[in-house]
Amino acid sequence: MGDTLEFTDIYQEMKGSWNEGRLRFSKQSIVYKSIKTGKVDTISAPDLSLAQWRRVCLGHGIKLTTSTGHVYKYDGFKDSDLDSITAFFKANYKVEVVERDMCVKGWNWGTAKFTGPLLSFDVTESPAFEIPLSNVSQCATGKNEVTLEFHQNDDAEVALMEVRFYVPPGNGEEGNDPVEAFAQNVLSKADVIQATGDAVCIFKELQCLTPRGRYDIRIYPSFLHLHGKTFDYKIPYTTVLRLFLLPHKEQMFFVISLDPPIKQGQTRYHFLILLFSKEEDISLELNMSEEEVEKRFETKLTKHMSGSLYEVVSRVMKALVNRKITVPGNFQGHSGSQCITCSYKASSGLLYPLERGFIYVHKPPVHLRFEEISCVNFARGTTTTRSFDFEIETKQGTQYTFSSIEREEYGKLFDFVNAKKLNIKNRGFKETKGMKGKDDMSDSDEDQHDAYLERMKEEGKIREEGGSDESEGDSDESFNPGEELDDVAEEFDSNASGSDSEDESGGGSDEEAKPKKSKPKKEPAKKARAPREKKERKPRREKKVKDAGAPKRPMSAYMLWLNASRERIKSEFPGISVTEISKKAGEMWKQLGKDKKEEWDKKAEEAKRNYEKVMKEYRESGGGAAAASSAGASSSKKEPKKKSPAKANDKKKPVEKERGGGGGNDSFKSREFISSEDSSDNDDSDGGKKKKKKNRKRRHSDEEEEEIASTPPSSAESGSD
Repeated sequence: MGDTLEFTDIYQEMKGSWNEGRLRFSKQSIVYKSIKTGKVDTISAPDLSLAQWRRVCLGHGIKLTTSTGHVYKYDGFKDSDLDSITAFFKANYKVEVVERDMCVKGWNWGTAKFTGPLLSFDVTESPAFEIPLSNVSQCATGKNEVTLEFHQNDDAEVALMEVRFYVPPGNGEEGNDPVEAFAQNVLSKADVIQATGDAVCIFKELQCLTPRGRYDIRIYPSFLHLHGKTFDYKIPYTTVLRLFLLPHKEQMFFVISLDPPIKQGQTRYHFLILLFSKEEDISLELNMSEEEVEKRFETKLTKHMSGSLYEVVSRVMKALVNRKITVPGNFQGHSGSQCITCSYKASSGLLYPLERGFIYVHKPPVHLRFEEISCVNFARGTTTTRSFDFEIETKQGTQYTFSSIEREEYGKLFDFVNAKKLNIKNRGFKETKGMKGKDDMSDSDEDQHDAYLERMKEEGKIREEGGSDESEGDSDESFNPGEELDDVAEEFDSNASGSDSEDESGGGSDEEAKPKKSKPKKEPAKKARAPREKKERKPRREKKVKDAGAPKRPMSAYMLWLNASRERIKSEFPGISVTEISKKAGEMWKQLGKDKKEEWDKKAEEAKRNYEKVMKEYRESGGGAAAASSAGASSSKKEPKKKSPAKANDKKKPVEKERGGGGGNDSFKSREFISSEDSSDNDDSDGGKKKKKKNRKRRHSDEEEEEIASTPPSSAESGSD
């Protein structure tokens, strides 16, 4: 058999609820540690006097009694554990493990037995239930009954409020009331606080943040009494779990962790927080003789004490509670303080990284031990990019988010969490994404490396230097829409110039010989339309044709590095997608050292020089001209889509005839109308009016086609009409 015997998933009964923990039997002691609170109960092996094995609600349990009268109950054992526990106790503790059954008859009449701190209600010589008297908060007596009230546990879903015992008259000793005797036995071991005797010392009007206000603190041998204007609190030293002394600039926080908490109506206070100024001093004299002080506290306290107020209060509390005071460890923030300013639940406060956990003060106070933390997470701030959030998730699934932490604190906090070997949820993401050596946090998305942007910048530089094969192969000089549009006058312009066809027909002589057609009297003569201003059309951009035979452009320094590092990234991150490779490469390139980047810049410069040399040879051999000819061929293919000048003139003739005949103003007649030989025939024919209507509908489309035409009509074309 080994030196130790350890069991997990063991439960301890604590004020109506079962707290899970770990129990270890060793040769020297029995140690139980609660998973929830971290509280450790230690039973020395020589103090163990009795051990009972019983069948209870969660299986099997063991009840241990010490020589001082303390009782410890543990539940959650298996039936097969009895043999190993019995052998271990017999070999190391010299104590026999006794099996005892509980009474399950359900009778309500029995015998009350007071054995140490327990009240056992026995039915037929077997215990039906047991009440730890330390759980009793009040004991009231009536004519023939005693009422017990219990401390409430916030963690218990269902809690026992009170129990009433009926005490028959005449069962007590002669001259003693049995009801009073029963009550006295309960009060002798119950946790009923009674302010009897004088206080050891009194601290006047101390500032308290939780519960808020100023209180007079009276220190008694067994409890702490807070006396305020509205509320009074009596805090037994047995409910104190931990003491913290936390510095902040010129102030000190003294935090007392309580279990169970103190109550104010429906509010529960798990922490008592006192605020002190470092400059405030006090001289204190204990209400005890020097012999009593030396006998009880040894060297921890003296009858006369003086110094800073927070030091005196912490020394007195440490001696009476018999607990160590926890102070911040080696952590130091960006500003030099031992805490981090942040917000929790919309309230600003301070987060203190300790050697074994975190504590946040003050509204509401939170204490998280490393043992109950499942993982932590660094997240981007929700309100601003100048801060980040620190998230803590416990093993029970509860998440605590401390927000609005300045990004300068990231490096210090990350190093602390990493040194404590806590599980960082986004370790692989945050160490490479914009966190420059853990000292800086990415300010915004603009800080991230954009591979596409870098490539576009490199191409722009090459174009500016005149080395782009696309600019050499295709030029805009062959397409000048401005010049072509100036050669063709607008149809209704007053300053339309004559063309070659006008010269052939003798200018306006034909127009004078034509008979003018008169309108009916009912219809007034149409007014000549004012000349329209010519609208400038945007030049149509032709599609650039890339020269396939031109040398390939050189890569940038980043692209050269990416091609060389792509396989390494795949091996370091197996299963990574193509898009994730580019993203990860951008992050790695951003963190690359200056010396290594200069090395790749030199390679890029060398590749650029080689490209310019090869490109020069390519141009000299006629490569650029071939590209230009291919561009011209592509534009010529599109030319048939445009209307020819001759066809455009044919469509415009009827429109101009109509204007010439009806308006009576020769200044608005275009050259096509003057050179036309069929105008009089069209006007005199019966179908003239129908053609006029059709010509009006086609007028605007013809104007657009004329503007698109690339060359003005020649004399040969007009003559052929």
